[in-house]
Amino acid sequence: MKNILLLLLSAILVTACGTGKALVTADNSMITTTIDLVNVSDDKVMVSLNPGAFTSDDISFFIPKTVPGTYSTDNYGKYIEDLKAFDYDGKELMVSKSDENTWNISSARKLDKISYYVNDTYDTEREQEEAVFSPAGTNIMAGENFMLNLHGFVGYFTGLKEVPYALNIKAPEGLTATTSLKKRTDDTVTDADTYLAARYFDIIDNPILYNNAASESFQINDITVTISVYSPNGAYSAADLKGRMQKMMGAQKSFLGDIDGTKEYNILLYLSTLEDTDAGGFGALEHHTSTVVVLPEQMPKEQLEQAMVDVVSHEFFHIVTPLNVHSKEIQFFDFNDPKMSEHLWMYEGTTEYFANLFQIQQGLIDETEFYSRIMGKISNSKAFDDAMSFTTMSKNILDDPYKDNYANVYEKGALINMALDITLRELSNGEKGVLWLMKELSKKYGNNTPFEDDKLIDEIVAMTFPEVRTFFNTHVIGDTPIDYSTYLSKTGLTSATQPEQTGYFLRGQDPFIDVDQANDDAIFVRKGIELNTFFKDLGAKGGDVIKNINGTPIDLEAIRPIIGQSFGWSPETEITMVVQRGEEEITLKGKVGKPMVNVTRIRPVENETTEQAKLREVWMKS
Repeated sequence: MKNILLLLLSAILVTACGTGKALVTADNSMITTTIDLVNVSDDKVMVSLNPGAFTSDDISFFIPKTVPGTYSTDNYGKYIEDLKAFDYDGKELMVSKSDENTWNISSARKLDKISYYVNDTYDTEREQEEAVFSPAGTNIMAGENFMLNLHGFVGYFTGLKEVPYALNIKAPEGLTATTSLKKRTDDTVTDADTYLAARYFDIIDNPILYNNAASESFQINDITVTISVYSPNGAYSAADLKGRMQKMMGAQKSFLGDIDGTKEYNILLYLSTLEDTDAGGFGALEHHTSTVVVLPEQMPKEQLEQAMVDVVSHEFFHIVTPLNVHSKEIQFFDFNDPKMSEHLWMYEGTTEYFANLFQIQQGLIDETEFYSRIMGKISNSKAFDDAMSFTTMSKNILDDPYKDNYANVYEKGALINMALDITLRELSNGEKGVLWLMKELSKKYGNNTPFEDDKLIDEIVAMTFPEVRTFFNTHVIGDTPIDYSTYLSKTGLTSATQPEQTGYFLRGQDPFIDVDQANDDAIFVRKGIELNTFFKDLGAKGGDVIKNINGTPIDLEAIRPIIGQSFGWSPETEITMVVQRGEEEITLKGKVGKPMVNVTRIRPVENETTEQAKLREVWMKS
């Protein structure tokens, strides 16, 4: 998953994955599922499932609580309404609920089918205290658009996660589907699109976007890539993004070399209007052969393209891990009682590291930009608990206090891989790095061969060097923060801090403020970052909620014109800002001044050694 924290102003900030019991049916027949997208009622669609004949009287039906790649508890069962079970005579059977995601059916031997209505998640995101991340969510827009992350629509029965599914989707005329699910080619069902899946995981691993706009495809070696774009106001099409995506994914394939996890890949892009009833969580969610991306339609094309490069490159690299190299916890994922793996440093950290490293290696960015990204991750990682064991955090990521540190997988997780990469390159005289390591692990494991969670680091040490054990014990399993300057200095790099002028509310694309969508779009001063002198001199602190500026009550709509006006402020401009700090309301007054911030930049050292230059070259360019 890649999460983009988008300040809904003008800039983006990147913050940014069990086997069933013995079968209880009389035969191994498919579970036939039908989703009716034609007869949408009150913004809901009907789903029905025919599981075949049961040999047990009591059976349970589940909608997932958590799905792979999200690392959060989302309880998709709360979007299910009016679930009913019917016998072979069409009479209702007794159904009871044991929790938000579980329905218990009595007299299951008589069960013919169940049916229920599904609400979408996009409509209610701003009403939820902990909303479903939009790329893992669902959208129902009658006759126009359906974002089918199928874990929000299709469930499973006790012991039947490993049986095949036939998925019939009745879709309105004029809408076409983009998905990696395999379509049945016979005419068994004439009024629906029918897809086949070998097991329940394959259902939820293959989202579907129904859209009325043309998709675009291109070839990257032997991989067919298809882009489908839903743009509600027609601002963008798949053709608008094809060129940039083709260049980027071609560079990714060159970077990966002989790692090849799929023959097709689908990019499903949903562009949000930013209205209260539309998607508001921006970023992407990975699947084995596709990714769902959600971004704002209002983004200028250059920003949209760069956001797509950043998020899609991250998601595509997931074909390496965890989609190819993963533990049993991922292979046999328990959707309603998940056991999490301890290797987020790899699943998300390695992926995010590759998403940046390949761009410098393939010439998509220059060294200055690469150094800036590294420094940004170092700075962002300090906003989290730097003394928290990464493996402990990963294993307990669904619980407090670990879940609040999840976003650090994109920051410190990537930096762990950078330090490991430099270490491996140094110890192997440049021959081995993290990419080499992932290729070796891919050869040993692969899609259907998981590793033992507590044995992976032992295997990595056995494949590499004893010093790697010390690194993991100290900085990944252990809780000692990494001194990044030590690793950078090995490559002839150092850092220096100097003042730099900024805007009053923004530094380039990095904002000093953010919006709390769960709290009536309140605007607050960001925590864990270096604030500019404008906020410091006024006395503002990270976490302050801005209530009022010069007499104007502040929310998302009100702050936009004030940011625009700020570009014309002089240092002598007077400002009065009222902030909420905890239970206290504080009035801050003063001149806006000339906003400056201390910025740390990475640069090559003077008089670097031959060894340093060589190590930097193989690290960044090999």
